[in-house]
Amino acid sequence: MTPIPFRHRFIVFDLDGTLVDSQHTIVYCMSQAFDAAGLDQPDAVAVRGLIGLKLEVAVAELLPPDLRAMAPRLVELYREAFHARLSGPDHDDPLFEGAREVLAALDHPELLLGIVTGKNRRGLLRVLEHHGLQHHFTTLKTADDGPSKPHPRVLQVAMAEVGAEPRDTVMIGDTAFDIEMARAAGCDAIGVDWGYHHRDQLYAAGAGVVIDRFDELEGAMIRLDGASQ
Repeated sequence: MTPIPFRHRFIVFDLDGTLVDSQHTIVYCMSQAFDAAGLDQPDAVAVRGLIGLKLEVAVAELLPPDLRAMAPRLVELYREAFHARLSGPDHDDPLFEGAREVLAALDHPELLLGIVTGKNRRGLLRVLEHHGLQHHFTTLKTADDGPSKPHPRVLQVAMAEVGAEPRDTVMIGDTAFDIEMARAAGCDAIGVDWGYHHRDQLYAAGAGVVIDRFDELEGAMIRLDGASQ
């Protein structure tokens, strides 16, 4: 069996913007929710910038302070729009190029894979089932399991669940929320440049490396090993 060339044994992925390109669904559903509530639709760039946060947190951020009491209703409207869109015959949030291949390449008895996402569990399971990816992951942590990113609690729970230490763990994500969460938990973080935050934001948040393609992931983890010595 080929030895693992890096020290990390627990590799944690974000979902939206990292493995799956869900921006069009999220922007559409947020627009539908605001429209149904009689509010101006939020700017698409602003919505994309908040992907990765818990829905309740993202909605509150999009509302002016004097309207934040409406956030619970908007969350309900978003979920209604989301489930209606997912039930459509043509709906598909595609995997990013190389995602399926990198998960297959990391299928090794010495490695554990996990997901920490701002989606709720129902939404995550639907995505994984749709793409046939459930079998790759030892643990799945969602918005239902604790505070929103960038708080480190949910990642810490994932590490405890699989028995991993922070030095053995690396977080792969596309937003500063992912990177800040990882660094707050004492873990390495690798940013991906195809998601919803700019690479400068990822480095500013503490990413050790930012990759442009999934086939650069193994090399990035080896580089992190060198940087830690």
